[in-house]
Amino acid sequence: MLLPLLVAALAATPARRDSVPAHMGRGVSRELATERAARIRNVRYDLRLDVTGRDTAAGHVTVRFVRVGVGDVILDFRGLALTGARANGAPVTVEANGAHIRVPASALRTGANTLDFDFAAAMAPAGASIIRFRDATDGADYLYTLLVPADANALFPCFDQPDLKARVTLALTAPRAWVAVANGALAGADTLGTTVTHRFAETEPISTYLIAFAAGPWTRVTGPAAAGGALRRPMTMYVRRSRAAEAESDSLLATNARAVRWLEGYFARPYPFGKFDFVLAPAFPFGGMEHPGAVFYNEETFIFRERPTLTQRLGRDATIFHEVAHQWFGDLVTMRWFDDLWLKEGFATYMAAKMQDALSPGANAWKTFYLRNKPAAYAVDASDGTTPVSQPLANLDQAKSNYGAIVYNKAPSVLKQLNFLVGDAAFQAGVRAFLRTHAYGNATWRDLLGAIGAASGRSLAAWGTQYILRPGLPVIEQRVRVRALAGGDSALDLSLAQRPARPLSGGRPWPVRLGVVSGVDTASATWTHASAELRSALTPVFSVRGRKLPRWVFANDRDHAYGLVLLDPRSAAWVERNVGSVSDGLLRAMLWGAMWDLVREGRLAPGRYIELAMRELPREGDEQIVSGVLARVSRATEAYLADEAHAAVIGPLEHGLAAAADDSARAYGIRKAHLDALISVATSPGALVALDARLDSATAAGAPLRPPTRWAIVTALIERGAPGADTRLAAETRRDSTTEGKRRAFVARAARASAATKAEYFRRYFADSTLNEDWATASLRAFNSPRQNALTFRYLVPALDSLSWIQTNRRIFFLGNWLGAFLDGQRSPDALAAVDRYLADHPALPADLRQKILQSADELRRTVRIRRDAAQGMR
Repeated sequence: MLLPLLVAALAATPARRDSVPAHMGRGVSRELATERAARIRNVRYDLRLDVTGRDTAAGHVTVRFVRVGVGDVILDFRGLALTGARANGAPVTVEANGAHIRVPASALRTGANTLDFDFAAAMAPAGASIIRFRDATDGADYLYTLLVPADANALFPCFDQPDLKARVTLALTAPRAWVAVANGALAGADTLGTTVTHRFAETEPISTYLIAFAAGPWTRVTGPAAAGGALRRPMTMYVRRSRAAEAESDSLLATNARAVRWLEGYFARPYPFGKFDFVLAPAFPFGGMEHPGAVFYNEETFIFRERPTLTQRLGRDATIFHEVAHQWFGDLVTMRWFDDLWLKEGFATYMAAKMQDALSPGANAWKTFYLRNKPAAYAVDASDGTTPVSQPLANLDQAKSNYGAIVYNKAPSVLKQLNFLVGDAAFQAGVRAFLRTHAYGNATWRDLLGAIGAASGRSLAAWGTQYILRPGLPVIEQRVRVRALAGGDSALDLSLAQRPARPLSGGRPWPVRLGVVSGVDTASATWTHASAELRSALTPVFSVRGRKLPRWVFANDRDHAYGLVLLDPRSAAWVERNVGSVSDGLLRAMLWGAMWDLVREGRLAPGRYIELAMRELPREGDEQIVSGVLARVSRATEAYLADEAHAAVIGPLEHGLAAAADDSARAYGIRKAHLDALISVATSPGALVALDARLDSATAAGAPLRPPTRWAIVTALIERGAPGADTRLAAETRRDSTTEGKRRAFVARAARASAATKAEYFRRYFADSTLNEDWATASLRAFNSPRQNALTFRYLVPALDSLSWIQTNRRIFFLGNWLGAFLDGQRSPDALAAVDRYLADHPALPADLRQKILQSADELRRTVRIRRDAAQGMR
């Protein structure tokens, strides 16, 4: 029986909650999820899909479940069409409204039930549950699913909530030349004419957002078995055939296998699923996705087109460690609702750092952890738009707003504080108990803290209230007083003053346990280490008596605390003179961060930070620190400096960056970081001519000059209107005809300072259904160059107006990238006034979107203030 599907304008115009029957409105409400979780048990999906069509997948799903109690049953479905329905073997008339399917109670039984649905789902380059990617190199097509956080119902009718886990069986019909991978192991294949049906074994219980498959003419590379225990079959990597020769298959397979083995030991639990394969997915909009049995990784960040830097390699390893950790935290034990998204994401990031520290002891993993997490977390948590780690969520259609720095960067940072608080043994024992208790089920953050608290013999309820439920962070100011003692000696009195970064956090202090390090000079042998527990607004820490009076103090030794530490003037002055000589890499990275925090707090002029960097970096041998500092130099130069200050700084800066990039005595990664910074800041005519000339060279920074860097140079020339830039763009487009080359050319064109170009791109962001989301994301920063802020100002308010559409139609990280690009690209008081006016004029704006705007607006607010102070001559 044919059933029409109401494909409503839900994406463009959110339905009023009172305009539809209970639980049948847009998304999955928490009330619906709670009711279903109480009434539905033992779910199984037998899913059959035919993906031989061009833009539509035809499907059938058999849904088996146990029903407790009475009443209708509501499933979620917003695919293209629903063409047939049966309940317990008989045709049934259902209500389908483009969001849900209501099956009447009269067609159901108490106990076991079977529902069958015929349906159609979209396949497209963007905005669909099945992404179709066309390889420009050889014309091959590749498909893969993308269902997180609540897009499984865009593919097939299901109970699309994380706490209704199900066993899934998949049969996938595809062109005969294709191979396929899914969550379950391949159980068999049936060939019929030009098609083949791949049959996959039933999975363990998994949440709907974790269901996945990929299909296409993939090249398969199989490695040795990853581990003992449950995972005895070999791992297989899937990569598109045009890039198979570039992929470091042995290294990628080995790193994934090492991660599985280490986590089996740490968790004292074998890998929890039947197999482990992974796909290098082209144009993938995330770093990775943790589907059990079929992990997807971003192809572009996993296959290097030029010699990779240490930072890139560590980033790739961190992504692998993160996604493998998810197999336990997220897949085996899943958060009950997406308000606890941090429970999987934050934990996976923290475990990735633990793993890197154990597997590569000399890599200084906690320095990498600091650089990758703390600055990003502090930047958002110090804004008026910050949220608690556990973010209230009324409906899964808002779940995309929960993704961001609070979940990915703050959460692992507070887990590090928790580990420090209870100790390594208690933390590990609690985690093991948590996984044991909730295996193949769901849990909340209180369950996790309860398990760790029991293992440590202390209640963590108060800690959880402060760090999980309370928004914001403490700002910890060092207050130092030097006083004279009898006999000519001196003493240093240190107190730590604590205040919330924003009023929305409330006035009470956080409980903070931290380390304090102080020293006479830069050598660690002269340093003194102490600890302190902050429980009030002002905490005296210690006095140091004697002739060797400390010259500097830093109140977050080893980075255990979660809080923004502001140096006292005495310590800041010493750091400004000596930071490049501090012997410990983690402390040196944190002191560079502390100096940047002074810039962002308006206590240090951006020009002074640039001068500090160019003076101290020549003796810096740590590639990660150099890369991070130069990224800040680029931001300060591009956005923070007033015009007069920029004119005074740019010449010496360009010269210094170019000299370091060409210095053969320095390591490749350090030279490359300087070249990247030069490409970012070069604006003088001479520097642009020199930059253009580099395209005629065979090497750059001591390595062959290849497309990623070539494209970065071309994009910079286009953005700055350099002579001959269009000729260079045309030549590079001919030179690099790969899919990635076409993507880079799209980004470069977005950088053109042309009103017509900006209008065309802004239109395509919404109207072009063929525009891959990864391409759109990659172009946003080029479109919004701060140097073109006058040209792009007209798009600022329309960009804000589009947020509801973006939330509905784009993937989880796009909204944050969109806002960050459009607001970071502005630097004028008029732009800030426009944002503030928009917020004032839209009191009914959903709270999650308001928070996202406020988060991104914080950097614009700081930029305006810093530029104003710089123009007034602040030193």
